[in-house]
Amino acid sequence: MEKQYDCLRLDQQLCFPLYACARETIKLYTPFLDQLDLTYTQYIAMLVLWEKRSVTVKEMGEALYLDSGTLTPLLKKMEAKGLLTRRRSAEDERSLIVTLTEAGLALRERAVEVPSQMARCVNLEPEERQELCRLLNKLLKER
Repeated sequence: MEKQYDCLRLDQQLCFPLYACARETIKLYTPFLDQLDLTYTQYIAMLVLWEKRSVTVKEMGEALYLDSGTLTPLLKKMEAKGLLTRRRSAEDERSLIVTLTEAGLALRERAVEVPSQMARCVNLEPEERQELCRLLNKLLKER
């Protein structure tokens, strides 16, 4: 290949290893999340709720880098499972508040092992995992 096109080689792209690792990581999560009856996206939404207990859809979207078009059907399914409630804000009718239910909170007890199960699936030392997270978070904050 001509030298001027080296920048177009797959192994020279930042996007490809990020994309491939994200897909493979989600695949690794699947058996653990299946036991909780959660998809990966539902799991990360629960992480926000376990931390905050109650958030607006806008706040959740910002935390997860997801738009309301993606969150709305996801949250409806989770509400049907009894994990959360959705209600309009009394102060601002346009704002939808998502609140963790007792069943959602109880699921946290079953989910607490997921991070350690995943750590065993990833061939990185703890310091390497922390550094990778630091660098990826740096990329996200720059957008």
